[in-house]
Amino acid sequence: MSPSEPEPGLRTLKKQRTRQTIADTAIALFLDRGFEQVSVAEIAAAAEVSKPTLFRYFASKEELVLHRFADHLGEAGRVVRDRAAGLTPLEALERHHLAGLAAHEPQTGLTDDPEVLAFLRLVYQTPGLSAQLRAYLDADAEALVEALDPARGIAARLLAAQYLAVRQELAHTTWIRLTDGGQDVDEAGRQAAAETVTAFALLRDGAGAHGF
Repeated sequence: MSPSEPEPGLRTLKKQRTRQTIADTAIALFLDRGFEQVSVAEIAAAAEVSKPTLFRYFASKEELVLHRFADHLGEAGRVVRDRAAGLTPLEALERHHLAGLAAHEPQTGLTDDPEVLAFLRLVYQTPGLSAQLRAYLDADAEALVEALDPARGIAARLLAAQYLAVRQELAHTTWIRLTDGGQDVDEAGRQAAAETVTAFALLRDGAGAHGF
């Protein structure tokens, strides 16, 4: 928080704590028993709130999980808009992804935190959640298209769709290596970085003709 921003009031802090408690309770139950096996009523009871209160904070059962991705919505568009002078959009996006891998950011699929790996398993292996994640990716794509080309031309729309598909495939492949493939985080990270370079080279070959 910057010095110019006011401190949140007690009411706001209470709401933030309630929201966090509901989300943490839900995810703990989902990880223990499975997404489909836990009802909203059970979550509300465990979090000591009513169902109407739960739905004031989260519009759906899926959002109880996927809200963790909300901080990254529009991130690709921001990376393109804020890129350094002289960098193409794809160069900026590639550097951003490689930096995420170096920092072991969970959205890259590269992490040695068992709880995060279990959370990603929950998302990837629950059909309802993986389908809803697609809606988050669509919102990301819209923001990226706008950053690439305010006129929303077909080249920008195709590139945004391709980039989001590549990003998700890279993350999922890396996660698979850590969980089912038995690789350690350093080995998986080296392979993920090499594959990132390959993936962006493929994107760049097709996108260069359109100035991306």
